[in-house]
Amino acid sequence: MKILTGNDLKSGAVTWWAGNGWSLHVEDAVDVGTDAETILAREEAARRVVSGYAIDAEKTADGVRPAHIKDRIRAVGPTVRLDLSLKPADPAAGNWVI
Repeated sequence: MKILTGNDLKSGAVTWWAGNGWSLHVEDAVDVGTDAETILAREEAARRVVSGYAIDAEKTADGVRPAHIKDRIRAVGPTVRLDLSLKPADPAAGNWVI
């Protein structure tokens, strides 16, 4: 199974081709078969998505699952807890020594 992913041109959010538009949820992704390049060319020309590409995926009981770990991470978001990340507005941010 081949699905499409890319980034929303306005927000930069990871998006997935759902057959009639782009979705933020990988579960909505549909198999594009051999039409990947045609769809991507049309969608990038219309400026609805940027940096789009086709990936291998499989249909599971829980929905669509990207085959490669990189794309699985793209599907679910950051791999760290956001509440533990250093915020740019944090006054202590300048005190970190690397």
